[in-house]
Amino acid sequence: MTVPLGGVPLADHASVYAALAQAGFTDLWSAEVNGTDAFTPLALAAAWQPRLRLGTAIATVYTRGPGLLAMSAAALAEAAPGRFALGIGASSPVLVRDWNATRFTEPYRRTRDMLRFLRAALRGDTVDEVYDTFTVRRFRLERTPAVPPPILLAALRPRMLRLASAEADGTILNWLAAADVPRVLAEVGHRRPGFEVAARVFVCPTEDAAHARALGRRLITNYLTVPAYAEFHRWLGREPVLDPMWRAWAAGDRSGAAAAVPDELVDALVLHGAPDVCRAGVRRYVAAGVDTPVIALLPTPEIAAGGAAALATVIAQLGPGTRN
Repeated sequence: MTVPLGGVPLADHASVYAALAQAGFTDLWSAEVNGTDAFTPLALAAAWQPRLRLGTAIATVYTRGPGLLAMSAAALAEAAPGRFALGIGASSPVLVRDWNATRFTEPYRRTRDMLRFLRAALRGDTVDEVYDTFTVRRFRLERTPAVPPPILLAALRPRMLRLASAEADGTILNWLAAADVPRVLAEVGHRRPGFEVAARVFVCPTEDAAHARALGRRLITNYLTVPAYAEFHRWLGREPVLDPMWRAWAAGDRSGAAAAVPDELVDALVLHGAPDVCRAGVRRYVAAGVDTPVIALLPTPEIAAGGAAALATVIAQLGPGTRN
């Protein structure tokens, strides 16, 4: 499950994490956009739920310096030894440049350089290196984790996917349909033992299709107009479907852009329906080659009306099974 859950204060997530564990969820993965940072929700989970696996999806390679990102990862790996995975990626110009006043340049090389730096730093090396996009002088972690975390790389198109396959411990996919997974994984090629494929899967567990599709359209117009995601979907062959949305967005017509997104695309990218229908949709990602489907739970009228009790019910219904 993607955490924290919207509408629930972070201080109240102890009961949320307990419900997720009881429902059979194995992993908690954090996102980092403009809500919480990637590490704080997982630090709380490390203390509150000592059996759940934790992961960042993702911590961006721009908004923390190399040393600070290594320190954050090492601290969480120490707090949750053997059950933390560090997911990193380039993110987007909006988050990096517009919101964090940092230049968004050479995303492939910056991600590659950070991956190589983190690999060395987290195994306890003294790093004294001139990389293509930054230089680190004699950095060594004071507290090296006993179990260095695996590093997963957020990737969309062939070059980044091949970098993940060659140098990372896995890859993190986002904003794709289950039917897209084989095309993407073809670029990964032969998967080494232990190489993990995680994918965020958007789930809106309601039978109110109008609500789910309206929410899906807003999300699609907000995300798939970001250059990296637009190019990803062009590569997937969706230019004829998405071109009307892109043209309306470029003209400043936000409502027109949303209206141009067809139901069929929303239904492919955002699972909705009764919880058992959504669970079946998640299983299609697994059948297509995803090892770790990470649900991103979207708001529903039922959760809004029923509050914490309704949320707990949905968690139980979506979960893979009660744990002993």
